[in-house]
Amino acid sequence: MNLRTFSVDPNCTVTQCVGEIPEAIIKYYALSCPSRDVLMFPGVIKHIKKNHAATFTLHYHKIPEIICNPDYVGRNPTSHSVEFYKFIAVDLLVAINLDPSGYFYLSTFYDLNNAQKKIQKRLNSGRIVPFSSIS
Repeated sequence: MNLRTFSVDPNCTVTQCVGEIPEAIIKYYALSCPSRDVLMFPGVIKHIKKNHAATFTLHYHKIPEIICNPDYVGRNPTSHSVEFYKFIAVDLLVAINLDPSGYFYLSTFYDLNNAQKKIQKRLNSGRIVPFSSIS
């Protein structure tokens, strides 16, 4: 049980901790890291506001919830990021990377267009799994 609470300051100008990777995901993907904390750098906020402004404005406060309790989780085969999927009002995707030095950072956040079809395809290929099946 996670006793820490997290939030996202959408106007933050310093690095903030916005969540903690669930232990089940660490074990399932055999990730090697000294901390499960997920960092969010000011530059990624700028990137998301520029490229996914409406999604960020409406849903940024849900990022900690998506990280701690996603509906689906997977590995991106090209970037090797861990992806978290959550159905809220739209299907939201949070991509979290593991830096080679061992820390997690949020790299992007957006709504997944044509989500149900993409999620089903990714489930069928094994790219993602229901979080409930590994937690």
